[in-house]
Amino acid sequence: MVELALLIVGALAFFVFPDDLGLMTSIVIMTLFVLSLSLVLGQAGIPTIGHAALYGSGAYAAGLWALHVTAEPLTGLAAGGLAGAIIAALSGLLLLRTRGLTLVMLSIAFAQVLFEIANKARGVTGGDDGLSGLTVSPVLGIFRFDFYGRTGYWYSLIVLVLSYALLRRLVASPFGLTCRGIRSDKTRMLAIGGHVYGALMTVYVTGGVFAGIAGALTAQTAQVVGLNSLSFQQSADALVMLVIGGTWTLAGALIGAPVFMVVHHIASTASPYHWLVVIGLLLILTVLYLPKGLIYLIPAGLERLRDRQGTHE
Repeated sequence: MVELALLIVGALAFFVFPDDLGLMTSIVIMTLFVLSLSLVLGQAGIPTIGHAALYGSGAYAAGLWALHVTAEPLTGLAAGGLAGAIIAALSGLLLLRTRGLTLVMLSIAFAQVLFEIANKARGVTGGDDGLSGLTVSPVLGIFRFDFYGRTGYWYSLIVLVLSYALLRRLVASPFGLTCRGIRSDKTRMLAIGGHVYGALMTVYVTGGVFAGIAGALTAQTAQVVGLNSLSFQQSADALVMLVIGGTWTLAGALIGAPVFMVVHHIASTASPYHWLVVIGLLLILTVLYLPKGLIYLIPAGLERLRDRQGTHE
């Protein structure tokens, strides 16, 4: 049901905003990135602020794959997802043995280390000039990436819908229930014999796969990869999007990322130097008056509508 609604909204956006497909594609990709963070933080309670390490790794992997192996986009997506999973596994070996503030700071540190590696390895990554000159073959050998971004938009939207469908089923599974149990009370899960570290590693690597796919989509649709894909700002923005949308449910990412990016686009266009004030006010109002996120306005609105119908009857 949610997947169908996502496709319908995406199709409407395509026809209503045909001249803004670049922005719309960025919104779709960031929604997938925030969705991966929602799995890691919202479902398993892993408080990372270095999620851009997984996203940026996927972006660089897809870019290098297109430059040196093949320009075929689906294998590039797989390369990005694999890169995100590998970085998540390597970082998780250390991060997931800590907790609280230590975990938060180590996640930031790990992402910054990758940022500096990418910056210094100019011969491979292009350094601060970015990785450019990428070409991507038509999707399935049929749909070419055009100047207007039509193929890139639909390609990204379909990947998002499929990813959401997979993650929704994962969250509804017994494994998803285990992750929420760990988030609620890790000590109790240990006491009843739960394999906490293994479950956290699994969910973190899974989040890395989808964050890497989001990064790969960015590389393929923009045909350039910059250092900003590994930046702290990227991680912080994703976290703000998740809080605005709703941290504890996957659907929160579907609301938070579009709202944040649309507000950001309008505010930065109106005032390039003060747009952060608008984002800050939006975050403050959400935390104060909708601590569970904007996504919970939907059931509240439906409940009020049912109450009104009942009153009229």
